[in-house]
Amino acid sequence: MSEIKEFTLSVFTENRTGLVSRVVSIFTRRHINIDSLTTSQSSMEGIHRFTIVIQCSEAQVIKLVGQLDKQVDVLKSFYYHTHEIVYQEIALYKVPTEAFSGGDVIERLIRNHNARILRIEPDYTVIEKTGQEKETEALFHDLKEHGIYEFVRSGRVAISKPMEQLNKYLKTMELHMVEYD
Repeated sequence: MSEIKEFTLSVFTENRTGLVSRVVSIFTRRHINIDSLTTSQSSMEGIHRFTIVIQCSEAQVIKLVGQLDKQVDVLKSFYYHTHEIVYQEIALYKVPTEAFSGGDVIERLIRNHNARILRIEPDYTVIEKTGQEKETEALFHDLKEHGIYEFVRSGRVAISKPMEQLNKYLKTMELHMVEYD
């Protein structure tokens, strides 16, 4: 059996209603779990980007990208190994404000994790941490000892280390269109 690895997919699409469910159904049909899914605008006007993290074999991800590319509103899909991308997540933690009254323990914890305080209310304080999953999880575990009301972490946002492949792909498509005119 092929080795299971983590892959990050960038799926460039038009912004259409129902597209998220169609994209997700492709993963479901192939029995591939999505570890993280983030959507946003891309660097090109009118084009949206899905950033999807999965664990599967390289053969499976190649088939998956091919299936995604067949979708009408999908312009192009790419997959990357972890070493080919720069990525981060953001996490928010709501902790009791009273946890800060026991000296500077929480404040040192926040500084040591390179986090920052976003909001202080009488009942709670919101802390923000940007980093990779293991970093946001580490702060979560450290804060649990002092009380935590809520925790939420975003999906992965990533950019590829190679120059953005979609721009190259679209330029190639433009050249082909000019040849056929």
